[in-house]
Amino acid sequence: MDEWIQQMTEWLVETTQLGGFSILLLTIPLAIIQGVVGFFPFATLLMLHLSVLGVAKGLFASWLVGTIAGTVIYLLCQYLLADWFNRKWMKKLEKYHRWQESIDRYGVWAVIFLRTIPVMPNNLISFMSAISNMKTISYTWANLIGNLSSIWLFGIISAPIVFPDIDLSKLITSYVLFLFILGIVFIIRHRQMTRRERRLRVNK
Repeated sequence: MDEWIQQMTEWLVETTQLGGFSILLLTIPLAIIQGVVGFFPFATLLMLHLSVLGVAKGLFASWLVGTIAGTVIYLLCQYLLADWFNRKWMKKLEKYHRWQESIDRYGVWAVIFLRTIPVMPNNLISFMSAISNMKTISYTWANLIGNLSSIWLFGIISAPIVFPDIDLSKLITSYVLFLFILGIVFIIRHRQMTRRERRLRVNK
């Protein structure tokens, strides 16, 4: 799979002859198409960004593209293509019904977790968020942070393929720190939710 992705990115670079951040003119539409149809992995675009822009700028470009695509897919699911997504993905939701319940309950945190841990396709996460009780502003924040976590992780995994001699110690250390801070915030938020639910049960 890694070899195929590398060959695909090399072909795209040679064919388009795009350099620098102008590569986004290609990758943003491709990311949206990937989000709707899902016929190639997003890792292809990540590798393309790394090849053209280097590690730091490549990860930033991938985060930007992934965030834009996630927002577009969410809005398409919610307002324009709801029936199409229902036909295409509703059966798959049976497999992920517990995650749908988690999105309904935890909202932002469930989306961040699902973006970070690749247990389901990104476009399905956007669709599940669109049909949940999550507010658009909440999804926007979850999409920003979740894609940051996802791209960061995939960058750590993918960068050595493009740059075999790269030192990833700073990237890994900062990512672990990022996850640690997220974990603390989640624990605090979860305790607040639990206390609120207990008070509501008592008041009933």
